Amino acid sequence: MKDWADADTVNMGDFRVVAGTGRLAVRGLGSCVAVVLYDPTTSVGGIAHVMLPSHTLARGQAKPAKFADTAIPLLLSEVMRLETRRENVTARLVGGARMFETVVLAGALHMGERNVVACRTAIRETGLVIAGEDVGGHRGRSLLFDVRDGTIAVRMLGEVERYV
Repeated sequence: MKDWADADTVNMGDFRVVAGTGRLAVRGLGSCVAVVLYDPTTSVGGIAHVMLPSHTLARGQAKPAKFADTAIPLLLSEVMRLETRRENVTARLVGGARMFETVVLAGALHMGERNVVACRTAIRETGLVIAGEDVGGHRGRSLLFDVRDGTIAVRMLGEVERYV
């Protein structure tokens, strides 16, 4: 089990990039999706804590890291500023749960699924590869990303910590 105590937290609608020895955590992911980008050759990585699939859902001015379609290009741009090479950067997704059972129209996706689909689409549009996922289900998660070795530990209440 990883020690989570010294990790910097990435809050909802925010992002952070670290190099070398940093550790980032996202706590209490429900329908939100944590998008992790990582370059193992430079030990540079970052997380965007995505809340909604598209910036078109915003009323007025909002943080670009809040939306899948704007967060992923922003995060990639910031990772690239630290002298990574795009072909070495991979993506992983965590979150996107259906937290509350509600009546859903036939064929409609709930917000967690919509967030996952939007993140996958935005990642494909950047040309990155999705190297792993821990998404969906009905329970929230927390994650710890260690940029030294690229590991992502995922915790869910009542389950053993696992790695993506």
